[in-house]
Amino acid sequence: MKGVLGGLLGLVGLSAVAGVLATAAVTPAIAIAGVTGSQALSIFDNLPNSLTPGAPMEPTILYATGEDGKPFELAKFYDQNRVPVTFDQISPLLYDAILSSEDKNFYSHGGINLGATVKAVVENLRNTSSRGASTITQQFVKNVLIQECEQEVSPNEEHYQEELNKCFTEATDPDGADGIKRKLQEMRYAIQIEKDYSKNDILLGYLNIANFGGQIYGIEAAANYYFGTSAKKLNLDQAATLAGIVQNPNRFRIDLKDGTWTDEAGVGRNSEEDGYADAQHRRNYVIDRMLVDGKITKAQHDEAVAAPVEPNIKAPKQGCAGAGAQAYFCQYAKSVIEKDPAFGKTEAERRDMLQRGGLKIYTSLDMRVQRPAVEAMHARVPDKLPGILLGGAGVSLEVSTGRILAIAQNTSFSESAEANIANGQSSQVFAADRDHFGGVGFGPGSTYKLFTLLQWLEDGHSVNEVLDGRVRNFGKFPQCGGTYTQPEEVGNFGQGRGSVSSVLRFTAASLNTGFLAMAQQLDLCDINKMAKRLGVHWGDGGDVTTYGLDGAGHLKDAKKDNVHTDANDPFPTVLGSKSIPPLQMAGAYATVANKGIFCEPRVIDKITGPDGKEMTTPKRSCTQVISPEVAATAAYALRGVMEGGTGSGANPYDGIPVIGKTGTAEAEHTMLVESSTKVSTAVWVGNVEGRKPLKEFSANGTRLNDIRYPLARDLQRAANAVYGGDRFPAPDKNLTRRVLKELPSVVGQSIEDATRTLEGAGFSVQVGSPVDSAVEAGHVAEQQPGAGRVPGGTTVTLAPSTGKDPEKAVPNVVGSKFKQAKKALEGAGFSVDGEDCSGGAKVEAQDPAGGKAPPGSTVALTCESDD
Repeated sequence: MKGVLGGLLGLVGLSAVAGVLATAAVTPAIAIAGVTGSQALSIFDNLPNSLTPGAPMEPTILYATGEDGKPFELAKFYDQNRVPVTFDQISPLLYDAILSSEDKNFYSHGGINLGATVKAVVENLRNTSSRGASTITQQFVKNVLIQECEQEVSPNEEHYQEELNKCFTEATDPDGADGIKRKLQEMRYAIQIEKDYSKNDILLGYLNIANFGGQIYGIEAAANYYFGTSAKKLNLDQAATLAGIVQNPNRFRIDLKDGTWTDEAGVGRNSEEDGYADAQHRRNYVIDRMLVDGKITKAQHDEAVAAPVEPNIKAPKQGCAGAGAQAYFCQYAKSVIEKDPAFGKTEAERRDMLQRGGLKIYTSLDMRVQRPAVEAMHARVPDKLPGILLGGAGVSLEVSTGRILAIAQNTSFSESAEANIANGQSSQVFAADRDHFGGVGFGPGSTYKLFTLLQWLEDGHSVNEVLDGRVRNFGKFPQCGGTYTQPEEVGNFGQGRGSVSSVLRFTAASLNTGFLAMAQQLDLCDINKMAKRLGVHWGDGGDVTTYGLDGAGHLKDAKKDNVHTDANDPFPTVLGSKSIPPLQMAGAYATVANKGIFCEPRVIDKITGPDGKEMTTPKRSCTQVISPEVAATAAYALRGVMEGGTGSGANPYDGIPVIGKTGTAEAEHTMLVESSTKVSTAVWVGNVEGRKPLKEFSANGTRLNDIRYPLARDLQRAANAVYGGDRFPAPDKNLTRRVLKELPSVVGQSIEDATRTLEGAGFSVQVGSPVDSAVEAGHVAEQQPGAGRVPGGTTVTLAPSTGKDPEKAVPNVVGSKFKQAKKALEGAGFSVDGEDCSGGAKVEAQDPAGGKAPPGSTVALTCESDD
């Protein structure tokens, strides 16, 4: 026989080793190194004797907060389904069953069964048997070694299952010299384990680590799975069945209805049809041994043996599929675990941690918000509708922390390759970006106008500033230090022609042309930089500030470079023709509600390891990105949207003030974002694929393009009921100031030229009644108000001239009595000032003394005394 251990019998004979083992078996506390006298003893002594059982692979469990405020299990991820328990959480019947059938002398031996082991070694040398003859301690050692081997195999490896099988084979099956070496090493470790741990700890460790078939590991998971009960509540029949399964897990398991093996005739054995005959035979053997050992009575024995094997399989749902309607939130949380360095340096390490780390991860999901959100989503947005691939999503997050409280979606969660959006199935998280199992995002429409408003305020403009928001070709816009020329006219929703009005009114009415007028006084690139500061990016991860620009800041070629080349154009920048996930928009509005502080979205509140110690959570920060004054004034404008403006239909009107904005991207996508000072909510309803106009379809009596209103209202109301909300801060006085502009004089200009001049200066114009004037007919004779500094946008009334000379001759009344003079002047259309004159006094002078004067002019008279 080759090898060091292969020559063991030739050196001193098996008896020397047997003597050492006998010593260890009787007094396991004696160090093997103290036994001398042969090379065989040295060889045995030089085998490693230090085995520290590490934590076995355990499931990672995600928890959410229930409606009672307590954590509940949301989802479980595992390679090995294991639920560790303490010693007193296992039925005494199970202990009796396992000891009687596997190791009845467990509490008296020193870790090894000497006689059986020597016999097994001899038979192994003769190649007549490979029986293990292992004590429970040795079996525990074997399982620990298998577990250590399996932990070195990543589930992401190409030959994962083959490597797992290799771990088991190397720990259990080698013949010849390798077999002897394995057995001696196993015994060496067993002796050491008996020194380091109590008998109860060894027995408990064995039952927590042992495999019970397939992915079921540990007695608690086995009791849950096979019988729908706990290890604590196992009856005699169940305990004996599980004690039998552990002897040969994949043969004696009772969850495969077609059988665990096939005979020569191709018939499945140990199946439901044969009453799980193999498992029953092994179970009865266990019950027999329990009777012999006096653990049960003859009556208990007979009743248990007569009972059929009746599994009550309670298959656990692994992964997010087990989270039900919360699966899309689960998917988001899963993506964080798989990508964040807090869970490992590499993606493979992080996935291993998820499936094997035994973590308890407490998420931010709050069922008090989630449940009504899901109910509203399914009540209002069908999972499928003929003629359109319809999607709906809603997300709510806590303003002050970025914690995601709810994610609702209209589809049914499925990761199956056959899942089809046409059948209302999807694994994609519509509310999220691609990095979080979402997609490329959807059109936010006018909800993106928020960033134009914020940039307007940050540049020092007032929401009461008046601009010309009428439909026209706006022409040039400042862009990244240069200019962009808008080639076509942009209209408004409903074909409205726009107006000259204030930014406050533009916001409440969501007037496209009003915001384009604002953007002409800003830099388009600054608007997108503002969006980036508030956490916004394209759904595929692209930067909204530079996406589509080359290193020199020039637009790339869309077809050649496969990019969005319109990142900083007026239409997408101002009006929201971009692909942005709803979650990013919710975070942006939350920033306004949070006094200008942006909090990165987060879903993990706390993590504990398998040892119960708290671990570091993924890093998420909150940063002041806009000033509190800008945020407060933006909120002031956005309240107008929800209180009489375009978003009024989404206001819960529950006493909690909300801000918000509506958005429609072409005809295919609708979005609505609203927020209290505590919770921000974004909803989207639109085409998952395709470009079907939403207004052509209805669901439950509501047109698809209008569903966002009641949907957002329902979600925000649920959040308000739990988290409440405060008054928004008062707007900044400077940012709400009345802006005065220089009103030019247009008297003498034609009505057309005067109108063009005034509107170009930002004023409204209306034409009043004609007046007599020396000015050319049809030109401006008078304007009200007159030239000077007036509020921007003031309406100027123009009075056209009739072209008629209005002056009249002034009668000469010198020498007339005052009474007759007054009558003559007033009859000619003049006013009289004769303060010192009495009725009979004679007029001695008048001013003007004659000539012509405008009608209504005053003639001053000087009179002689009556005397």
